[in-house]
Amino acid sequence: MVQISPSILSADFARLGQEIKRLETAGADLIHIDVMDGHFVPNLTFGPCVVAGIRPYTHLPFDVHLMMTYPSDFVRSFAVAGADLITIHLEACDDPADVISQIHACGKKAGLSIRPSTKVADIIPYLPDIDLVLVMAVDPGFGGQPFQKEAIAKIAALKDLIGRKPVQIAVDGGITDITAPACVLAGADILVAGSYIFKNRSYKQAINLLKKGCS
Repeated sequence: MVQISPSILSADFARLGQEIKRLETAGADLIHIDVMDGHFVPNLTFGPCVVAGIRPYTHLPFDVHLMMTYPSDFVRSFAVAGADLITIHLEACDDPADVISQIHACGKKAGLSIRPSTKVADIIPYLPDIDLVLVMAVDPGFGGQPFQKEAIAKIAALKDLIGRKPVQIAVDGGITDITAPACVLAGADILVAGSYIFKNRSYKQAINLLKKGCS
């Protein structure tokens, strides 16, 4: 069954710990943490100290998405803070293979993300060494953007390239009960959803709707 990774970018920052507890109770499978540096994307969000501060509130895996220009400078800090999966952007690294190696050296799973404008073929050299590909269905930097349907073809192409390799496909941006089924049909294993979940008074209902629509 598809996994749901709520993005706390849309959560109430004044009560992040309680929000995460609610998400776990509601049936979330992971917690997605969007780290923005104000350079790679035009926004600032969480640092390692925030990740460490919310780590005691749940046993769910932390899926830390580094939308930053120099991810290698922070891999160890986020690993120590409690990340389980660290995803970097292909477009942000001069040497993605080196950063992927750093993540694995910290005992963490490594993901590689691509913007909507990045070609699927660009990720092929790294598929043998990563645990996850994160397809952005919006331009990274802000929540609440509409889903870009071109992401569906990218997911399908990645699914063919991955074959039986133990690499998961996640999709992030504009995920709702309307857009989710097509993503899963194309091959997505994980749906990252922010606004859709947090705008619903019942997180459990929102997560169930996403899972039900894809079953």
